[in-house]
Amino acid sequence: MRTSGQAAWIRTVVPISLLAGAIALGTRITTTTRLEPADFTFINGTEVQTLDPATVTGVPEGRVLRAIFEGLTVKDPATLEPMPGMAETWEISEDGLTYTFHLRHGARWTNGDEVTAQDFLYSWERFLNPSTAAEYAYQLWYVKGAKAYSTELDDQGHPLQPFDTVGIRALDDHTLEVVLDQPTPFFIQLTGFYPLFPVNRRCIEEAQELYPDTWQFEWLRPENIVTNGPYRVVQRRVNDRIRLRKSDSYWDRDSVAFETIDVLAVEQYLTNLNLYLQGDADWINFIPNQLIERLLQREDFNPTPYFGTYFYRVNTTRAPMDDPRVRRALALCMDRNAITKYVTKSGQMPWFSLVPYGMAGYTPQPLPHAAQVGENWESGLQKDIETAKALLVEAGYGPDGKTFPTIEIHYNTSETHRDVAELVADGWKRHLGINVKFLNQEWKVYLDTQNTLSYDVSRAAWIGDYLDPNTFLDMFVTGGENNKTGWGNARYDEMIELAKRETDPEQRFEYFYEAERVLTDELPILPIYSYTTQSIINPRVGGFPGNLLDEQFPKWWYFRSDEELAAARASQPPEWELVDAPGPADGLYPPNAPAGVFPVGDPRRSLSPLQLD
Repeated sequence: MRTSGQAAWIRTVVPISLLAGAIALGTRITTTTRLEPADFTFINGTEVQTLDPATVTGVPEGRVLRAIFEGLTVKDPATLEPMPGMAETWEISEDGLTYTFHLRHGARWTNGDEVTAQDFLYSWERFLNPSTAAEYAYQLWYVKGAKAYSTELDDQGHPLQPFDTVGIRALDDHTLEVVLDQPTPFFIQLTGFYPLFPVNRRCIEEAQELYPDTWQFEWLRPENIVTNGPYRVVQRRVNDRIRLRKSDSYWDRDSVAFETIDVLAVEQYLTNLNLYLQGDADWINFIPNQLIERLLQREDFNPTPYFGTYFYRVNTTRAPMDDPRVRRALALCMDRNAITKYVTKSGQMPWFSLVPYGMAGYTPQPLPHAAQVGENWESGLQKDIETAKALLVEAGYGPDGKTFPTIEIHYNTSETHRDVAELVADGWKRHLGINVKFLNQEWKVYLDTQNTLSYDVSRAAWIGDYLDPNTFLDMFVTGGENNKTGWGNARYDEMIELAKRETDPEQRFEYFYEAERVLTDELPILPIYSYTTQSIINPRVGGFPGNLLDEQFPKWWYFRSDEELAAARASQPPEWELVDAPGPADGLYPPNAPAGVFPVGDPRRSLSPLQLD
């Protein structure tokens, strides 16, 4: 499937001197395997920690789980609107509290079992049970009784309440009823979120019987794992690859184009890029910063807004960071434009609020500032710096006051995080006279430092789990699990709680606006920039549009024919550099669209330039 139907446009543009090490490593990775090339290969960065939906939290794991499992709903690849998955239809009661899902008949697991409502009952009980230690369990606490089941425990750590107090019922094999505590407009989005995917009870219980001491790992081995998604796991080599194969038991297998997909675990950014440039990968997610400006000219690299914010947490329990005037001075004295121009370089937007850029209908509420993106940035920044100086004097620091103590910027290991920290520290030193030192820690230690509030200022980021401001704002309620700043505010908590109960969309956003204004007034966090995506994708790949959550769905991927590729290129900006697009000249389409004309209801129908409507 690697032959190119198009003329061979030049794909390799990176200087050989930069890629010498990457070439050697890339060659080792691609030649040590005896597997035939997969139809589609993507590089996933780090090795996935687990394939258990209940216990994962990472983006790399999510990319694989969306291929091998399926929830009650799936997502439109462009709009992210929920579409039928394991549930063929559903109804929501007028009060927004009761969801009734009708599971499709004939959907099966890879072991032949039918997928039933009992599978979701079992899986969601397991997800909520504290013995599973699911970090995302709170995403089901919108269900009546779910939080109490997870958090009210006896001396042995078992739930005090029986699971039948939770609002989840299997009314019959194909009907699942879910009752919420209060209306939750984004709950239907959560049903397509990978932690809520079902698992096969028989698979787990057989592993528990055969491997009583190691069943947690054994049920996930390729020869044991039972899945219900468009692909199944056929092989896994740790720190190399996961081989996926199209599932014969998947209910919608005729919509799936690729027979095989390889998921490579390669962390080095230059190696990733080289594997792509030499045709050994069709999609990568990680771009070396020093090459971004050159890559931006190519048709296969087009950063788009990503529903995420890069910010610094502030330990508000430590002086002098316990003074909101100090926090505001630090926030105003950041040259966000320099950070996005000289460090991140791929369209990230200087940002002054927590909720990121791009969500339709919501207007983020920034901290008051003078610096504006564009020609007047520098003059505006100078005004912000003068305001920052006055705030520090007001807080008791400066020539006639106390000496500001040395503070520490804490970040996890990354060249980008280091470069951002150095730019921030330079601004604080030059303009405010604040001395800064750095603390760089590996991921697990870094997380522990944040959790124990053993820092002054700590690098952080948040990517939305669903398209709603709540996914950002509910983090910073007093005592919230992801707060990690020591900050709390009764007014903020009240607004978040009112938003949870509000059914009117406009009033709900008004509560969020007020909450975000409280946050950007007191600033337990210092927003820095709003994210963009970083993918490079083979131009021949279809069913792969950008979306605000940067979620991609293997079910929808296919290879365009020469005809479709040419039609897609005809609508591109003329200044884009065309690159090689490996793949078959006739394309590789799913059985339900053999000539590239997708059936009504398939989201690819509106994405393909070959469609008539």
